[in-house]
Amino acid sequence: MSISGGPFKALERGRSIGCAAIQIFVKNNMQWFAKPFSDADLIAYHGYPDRPRMVFGHTSYLINPGARNPEFLEKSIRALGDELTRADQLGLPFLVLHPGAHMGDGEEAGLMRIVSSLDSSFASLADGRCRIALEITAGQGSCLGHTFEHLAKIIERSKFPERLTTCLDTAHLFAAGFDISTPKGFWETMRNFDRIIGRDRLAAWHLNDSKTALGSHVDRHEHIGKGKIGLVPFSEIMRSEEFAAIPKVLETPKSDDLKEDVENLRVLRGLLERRQETKKAGVQEVRR
Repeated sequence: MSISGGPFKALERGRSIGCAAIQIFVKNNMQWFAKPFSDADLIAYHGYPDRPRMVFGHTSYLINPGARNPEFLEKSIRALGDELTRADQLGLPFLVLHPGAHMGDGEEAGLMRIVSSLDSSFASLADGRCRIALEITAGQGSCLGHTFEHLAKIIERSKFPERLTTCLDTAHLFAAGFDISTPKGFWETMRNFDRIIGRDRLAAWHLNDSKTALGSHVDRHEHIGKGKIGLVPFSEIMRSEEFAAIPKVLETPKSDDLKEDVENLRVLRGLLERRQETKKAGVQEVRR
């Protein structure tokens, strides 16, 4: 949800269509830095009634903790620190971050720079509370984070592993080569995630269908059930008790009136209602 007009407007927009969880940018996502929040902004945000149960953030798309260019890297580190500060002011539990791109230097060099950049940002904010949720990526170009091993290495090598968690995006998983389009494939993917990273590190889901094919490494989101993935993984996520407490948000295309979000939410909640009906009927499902 957009924070245009002030961060409280995102809460207002989310509640207008019945969202229980929303994701926000803590500033314009295509700018490096922004004016600090005013006292009025923070009062209106924290005093907003009937707020969604979960609000978390996403970092600017400009930030690349794996950047090779020293000036760009330094700016990315400063910008990330600034966004973590703004997130703390809003009381956000975590910011979702695309891990970064190695820009031609290779995976190992890029991963080491990402670890160093994150450590620098965390070290500069000794009293910070907001965590970073490393998002699985599609692996487009030189982007890192398209394997569970990439995310695990960043967490394991960090001096601040307690400040790191993860976010799984269905479109990115599919484009990265994880075949989640069948129940068997979805649960095999989750078993691999549990083995390599651990379920306690899963902070959020991004629920998006994909315009592009399995393993395409091209990041293009589509409406739920309208893309190459189909409804299967969304049904598994919505119907499984394992994910009931994990926030799920849409990053599908939308217009100002949010009618597309309303339709996608209707589809997802329809899948949830089927789970509830199954439980009432006393039917036990076996999916694994």
